[in-house]
Amino acid sequence: MATESLAEIQQWLSGTACPLTSLVAGAPVEDLAPLGKVLDGVRVVGLGEASHGTREFFQLKHRLFEYLVNELGYSMLAMEASESAAPAVDAYVRDGVGDAATVVAGLGFWTWRTEEVVALVEWMRSYNAGRPAGEQIGFAGIDPQRCSASLAAVRGFLAESVPDRLAAFEEGFGFLEDAQPGSVPDPTRLVVREAQQLIPFLEAKGASEVVLEHARILERAAELVGRPKEHKDPAETVFAARDAYMAKAVERLADENPTRRIAVWAHNGHLAASRQTPGLRPMGQHLRERFGSEYYALALLFGSGAFRARRLRPGPWPGAMDGPVVANSIDRGGFNALEGQLAAATPGDHWLNLRGADEAPEPVKRWLAEPQMFRSFGAYVQRWTYRMQFTPTLLTREYDGLAYVATSTPSVPLPEKNN
Repeated sequence: MATESLAEIQQWLSGTACPLTSLVAGAPVEDLAPLGKVLDGVRVVGLGEASHGTREFFQLKHRLFEYLVNELGYSMLAMEASESAAPAVDAYVRDGVGDAATVVAGLGFWTWRTEEVVALVEWMRSYNAGRPAGEQIGFAGIDPQRCSASLAAVRGFLAESVPDRLAAFEEGFGFLEDAQPGSVPDPTRLVVREAQQLIPFLEAKGASEVVLEHARILERAAELVGRPKEHKDPAETVFAARDAYMAKAVERLADENPTRRIAVWAHNGHLAASRQTPGLRPMGQHLRERFGSEYYALALLFGSGAFRARRLRPGPWPGAMDGPVVANSIDRGGFNALEGQLAAATPGDHWLNLRGADEAPEPVKRWLAEPQMFRSFGAYVQRWTYRMQFTPTLLTREYDGLAYVATSTPSVPLPEKNN
């Protein structure tokens, strides 16, 4: 790349950047006013993360959600978390049922069992206290994984109303309690079809809408457990199905209330409005097709520091996926990485709006049209090579905005009793 072009790109990045004066909820919000203008007319905003274990990402999303609620009228947080267990969180934030740490731990993912997520849920409860139901904010899970609460709900109904069918239910669906997506191949979709038949049976026996919805969650969970992780058609994999289900969950929330504005908490990879693997459509692509410009995907990136993730054990044998959750150190990746370029242009915490790139200089447009390499970590990382893990992204095709956090520190797990 020519020196002149590089200088123009750096100048554009610096001039576009909006400094973030704080990452912590409760701080003055004047620095977020430009974001408020950008989100005018946006109904669904995705709040991403480049790792599932960065404290500053969680804090910033807490701050952004407070702003969305207080200043822009958002009323729902939809999270990449168990849709089966999420009603317990919603009951807490609306009515104070239970306690925050317990219901957050019940979401089923170690990634969310943190002090930062509990702080957000506690704020949601404090916001709702004393407000009528129509003015309250809500919490929803959008991931069909981890369906223990749904199994318990259907079990409870069967035990009370149709006890002679309880044993057959356990035999057919009990394995879903601990099964991971893609772990029990079901090429004929037998379990899914049995789950589909379960729904009208429960309806005929007088099951409530709550129980019926839990049965629908079991159908979706069965689909994920039985889908293959690898297939000649990527659209047939568990990864494609999971993103499609999460998008449908967001769409249902929107359809329930035509005026509802929704914040979606998920990994950057799920929020992207496209993906370079043909057929493997992320949640954000479904949402873009449904909501158009009313969907805004904000990817969160970090510079240097550390983040929590489960470290894979060496070797392909059983137990490799059960490595410890540890702090993993990282640097900002050098100038060839997107994070390095963002830091060179604006070293501190900031965000920038990619929707304004149409007016950028030609060298910037060419740069944006080329794949840029940035970090993307899920719940797991490779033992030694994670530091070299970068993902290509076409920025303006996949995201509407970027938020850069200069320093990442590990998220703080809840005390052992809640973990």
